[in-house]
Amino acid sequence: MVEQQQADALLTPAEVAALFRVNPKTVTRWARAGKITAVRTLGGHRRFRATEIRRCLEKLDFDT
Repeated sequence: MVEQQQADALLTPAEVAALFRVNPKTVTRWARAGKITAVRTLGGHRRFRATEIRRCLEKLDFDT
């Protein structure tokens, strides 16, 4: 149950940026370009699914 909640966790652009070691504005550009999927909150802020971000990070690790 806890693993499922963590898997469904939503990350802020700043949290995603820290994982990729880029600027949060870069994460926003990736979302606008369709490279990563963003979920909009009721207030209009972008959030990113932790599972998708982990998959992207794993793919980058395999590519290097």
